[in-house]
Amino acid sequence: MTHLIGHYYHVYNRGCNRESIFVTEDNYRYLLQQVKRILPGSLISIIAYCLMPNHYHFFLRSDSEEAISRFIQRLFSGYTQAFNKQQKRHGTLFEGRAKNIEVSDDQYAVHLCRYIHLNPVAARLVSRPDDWPYSNYLEWIGKRPGALIDHDFVQHYYPRPGDYEDFMRATIDEALALKLPRYYLDQ
Repeated sequence: MTHLIGHYYHVYNRGCNRESIFVTEDNYRYLLQQVKRILPGSLISIIAYCLMPNHYHFFLRSDSEEAISRFIQRLFSGYTQAFNKQQKRHGTLFEGRAKNIEVSDDQYAVHLCRYIHLNPVAARLVSRPDDWPYSNYLEWIGKRPGALIDHDFVQHYYPRPGDYEDFMRATIDEALALKLPRYYLDQ
């Protein structure tokens, strides 16, 4: 898929038959190490991400037409091979190709980040987003240094780390809430 330069995309996928794609903490850490290894030459920026037991979300900005597709293919092809070897399994790990949705509205963009960061809370894996180590929420609120975040994007919308924490606790306008599901995993 060709992506427009400078545009934002929500990229996500889940395990085949909704099965787990991360079964140990080492699986999460391995994928994040691969992201850090591949990212510098990829011509993309990571805005938000969250790795869940049976799916993942990345909110990315493309700085090249083919950058996102190449990044996701390279990252998850290698991850699938390593996971299959570790788990002594064969075959596909994911439900087909990753889904890509362009996010062209600023209001949706910031709500999408909240949706991504609240995924572990919604799934009842943790009670607060800062308890989930496999997202960049802690980087967003300034409680963990990290390279997997576009600090300029965060600063533009949330000049102080506490601003994003306040936004996470705020309620969503009802009209906006009706428009947001098109960006969610189950749509």
